[in-house]
Amino acid sequence: MKPVVAFDIGKVLLDFNYGILITKLAPRTQCDEVTLDAYLNQSPLLAEYESGQLTSSEFFTRIQNETKFTGTEFEFAAFFEDIFTPIEEVIEMHRQIVESGLSTYTFSNTNEMAVRHISHSYDFWPRFTGHILSHEVKSLKPNAGIYESLEALSGRIGEAIIYLDDRPENIEAGLARGWRAFCHQDANETQAFLEAQGVLTSSGHDSTA
Repeated sequence: MKPVVAFDIGKVLLDFNYGILITKLAPRTQCDEVTLDAYLNQSPLLAEYESGQLTSSEFFTRIQNETKFTGTEFEFAAFFEDIFTPIEEVIEMHRQIVESGLSTYTFSNTNEMAVRHISHSYDFWPRFTGHILSHEVKSLKPNAGIYESLEALSGRIGEAIIYLDDRPENIEAGLARGWRAFCHQDANETQAFLEAQGVLTSSGHDSTA
């Protein structure tokens, strides 16, 4: 049975910077940037949204009410979506894995607004066989539910799943299930890992070029 390869999105396929959002959002609220950063990153609000407990409209309404944001939901979504930068080396590795005939899956703690933007903006999205997204399966990594969702969708378990993520706790949860999991920090190291798993050839990609 051929393995499948699962990719986290943030910090693996796409870099992101919530500071961009905060800089744009703060002047339209009653919060300074420090307060707004703590509100978005240290409160449970984002986790509630990414675990599917809040719809996009409910998420926006909470932020509008609690920060006194003066713009529309459309304006907020535009700010919220414009935080990504492609990590081209990993996107290229994914393309070559797909061309080799293996199935691939996104496997991400993310939200509806981000996915709406990413799916329309990056051509890697339709190359994936399927998508396991926390807000859809209502479970956040490293909780077991989202891992079970990937196993169910892919029809693979244990060593038949190769998995890239930037968060050690998420990788540990994958390793505990017998997955071949690797913590992505550097494109060269990730390339070497994928080559060692037999899903990427050394002649297929030179991340130093």
